[in-house]
Amino acid sequence: MDMTAGGAPDAAPAGRQDTAAAPLRAARPHGAATDAAGIAVMACCAVWALVAATGRPARPEGTLLALLAVAAGYAAGRILGALLPVLAPAVAALAVLALVLVPPTRLSARPDAPPLGYANADAALLVLAAGAACCAAWACPGRVRRAGLRVVGAGAAVTALALGSAAAFAAGVAVVLCSLAADLMRAHRLLGLAGLALAVTLAAGTSYAVAVNALPAGLTESLTGQLTQPRVQLWHQAVTLAEHHPLRGVGPERFADESSALPASGAPGAGSPQSAPLQVAAEQGLPGVALLAAAYTWVLCALWRSSRSTPVVLTAGAALTGLAMLATVDHVLSYPVITAGAGFLAGVATAQPLSTEP
Repeated sequence: MDMTAGGAPDAAPAGRQDTAAAPLRAARPHGAATDAAGIAVMACCAVWALVAATGRPARPEGTLLALLAVAAGYAAGRILGALLPVLAPAVAALAVLALVLVPPTRLSARPDAPPLGYANADAALLVLAAGAACCAAWACPGRVRRAGLRVVGAGAAVTALALGSAAAFAAGVAVVLCSLAADLMRAHRLLGLAGLALAVTLAAGTSYAVAVNALPAGLTESLTGQLTQPRVQLWHQAVTLAEHHPLRGVGPERFADESSALPASGAPGAGSPQSAPLQVAAEQGLPGVALLAAAYTWVLCALWRSSRSTPVVLTAGAALTGLAMLATVDHVLSYPVITAGAGFLAGVATAQPLSTEP
């Protein structure tokens, strides 16, 4: 609050400032409770992975590493998002583009090309980069700089298409368009986040319906042709294992040991069901799926309570939703870099910047 030379408050500017600050204070009335809920969800995910691995030759280290990556990325995002709300996400987006484009073999047909050695995983990382660039655009003053950052976001989406991932390209374009439309949703943050939650629910439900042959024959054949028959067979096997072991699953990282539908190729992720929800269901049972859903729900809740502007929040939510939808049809969350990137973007969007946003 501004003070006059004599120490008395300057009534008119103070009133305007209090009025402008009131929505920010109301946007996150229970920040400590929200953070505590997130810590509880992460702890439960780690504990349940250990419980599901108890008494069997399971390997919970992958789940624990993913949780550690999310926590580290989220902490970094909260800190850097408060100190550098524009520079931090912008540099992150440019760094991802550089890692994908600079290696001369990246856009070649080599399956082991850097940075992650799997084109779909690189494309998923580009979806997060598109979200980070658009978040930086909303926090940046000046139309020219905003437009430049949005061009970076669109470039990340186009690069995903160059890598051969049409799904990631569609997700990246959707992130950019949602970011532009977010300006019209300033008074409807909760409605926008509810729409994102519905999109993820439909994607997960569709993958499950394909796995159990619950869709009409023509639609099932069409989706199977796009998803490939080996992937659908892995989904069938994952559902079968989840039905036989509904409580604890077969144990973390034991799908390859228990499945009889593994493809003969040594492609990346050949030993997984190629779907995060179905893999968790098969390896950690229904409680694991409930915790995975709780983690995503907590992210949306944290975005809802965030003191950042609604366009920044909805842009980050759209990018994280795009990643979640990709994770329903591929094993992109198996890469700690991607889970750390998701945590970083969530942290940036829930940070409390030291300076006022434009």
